[in-house]
Amino acid sequence: MSLRINDLAPDFTAETTQGPIHFHEWIGDGWAVLFSHPKDFTPVCTTELGAMAGLEGEFAKRGVKILGLSVDPVESHSKWSQDIEDVGGHKVNYPLIGDPELKVAKLYDMLAADAGETSEGRTPALNAPVRTVFVIGPDKRIKLQLSYPMTTGRNFDEILRVVDSIQLTAKHKVATPANWKQGDDVIITAAVSNEEAETKFPGYKTVKPYLRTTTQPQ
Repeated sequence: MSLRINDLAPDFTAETTQGPIHFHEWIGDGWAVLFSHPKDFTPVCTTELGAMAGLEGEFAKRGVKILGLSVDPVESHSKWSQDIEDVGGHKVNYPLIGDPELKVAKLYDMLAADAGETSEGRTPALNAPVRTVFVIGPDKRIKLQLSYPMTTGRNFDEILRVVDSIQLTAKHKVATPANWKQGDDVIITAAVSNEEAETKFPGYKTVKPYLRTTTQPQ
């Protein structure tokens, strides 16, 4: 099954470092970031989980829960968590899914159906596709999907920026331009007529007939 933006995020139950979860129920009425890792005790992933631990408060301000996944047992995650804290300086307070039977990795199209049924004996290289970030909305649909190579650590400030954009544009009839960040001007969507724009976004600018900008709405 190939997953795309706006697809319903597959539901699942799994064991985590904080006990069993039912994914859709765990998300509740909020947002979630599911980010996956090919194996415990790997260098790039250690720095990534530490970075997310440091940003957990920022995600929480936006109503976003964090959920990690690695295709190793929960017991291994618990031991790894100390290394992550040692390296990153932040305690891992978000749950990490244990996926030793590769069920969630396959469900989210990160590993092929014939990849086997156990994490035992698998190397990071075999699990290389398991380096994906999903942002999932309150409607349980996929809002963002990013996959990274093994040697490139993920930029979680960018994930925060995307969440800010998604939440803003879900509330207002606007889009965000390249390299947008909080407080920058935004684009008025084509769904808004010029007459409506004059009321909703007084003082807006017409850069091109199809490109109108305005200050960020609150």
